[in-house]
Amino acid sequence: MEFFRVPEALQREHELMRHRLDRAVGEGGRTGEAAVGVVDALRPHVAKEEDFGLPALGLLQHLVAGKVSPVMRGVIVMTDRLKLEYEQMLADHDAIAAAIRKLADAARAEGKLEYVGMCELLTRYLQTEEQVYYPAAILIGEYLKLKLDRPAGA
Repeated sequence: MEFFRVPEALQREHELMRHRLDRAVGEGGRTGEAAVGVVDALRPHVAKEEDFGLPALGLLQHLVAGKVSPVMRGVIVMTDRLKLEYEQMLADHDAIAAAIRKLADAARAEGKLEYVGMCELLTRYLQTEEQVYYPAAILIGEYLKLKLDRPAGA
């Protein structure tokens, strides 16, 4: 179903990050090398997010409108997996943040301040995932368990 997908706004954020990192890689030098490190740290993590970490957020507008359907049970599998792998997702963020700090240091040393600003945005995005997106996704799963396991009319 269409709502089993990462929301378009988050997909665009990921695309924008990939584009900016590709540009940083293309800079070459220490900045480019450090950007490769960020890309390498992000790639498997983003795949997990897109697989099971963020698709539940695609349900938010439906849930706010009071639309709950048994087909949404499929999202519970994703959110249960996110709960199971939550600590690893946060550990991934630690590794990604370390790579981002290296990129910021390299960009600063080479006077490529555009990439220092990009690093600040990337770091803020990681915090948003930790403080908002992951908890919201998990809560969606818990909410669906309650709603879908409740007898009709209860």
